[in-house]
Amino acid sequence: MVSSTQQFERIRRRKKTTSGKRNKRELRRIGTPAFPIHPEGYSASAADAKRKKA
Repeated sequence: MVSSTQQFERIRRRKKTTSGKRNKRELRRIGTPAFPIHPEGYSASAADAKRKKA
């Protein structure tokens, strides 16, 4: 039979892990909003400009 201390340590560790996963998931959802990489008025002759399709 497992001691109560060992049992509660396992339970606490499991709860900490699952709450961390939940927190990470929520933060990921809130994360950085989508924004344009090359906004309007960006120079087409710049070194990192998008290539125009022929």
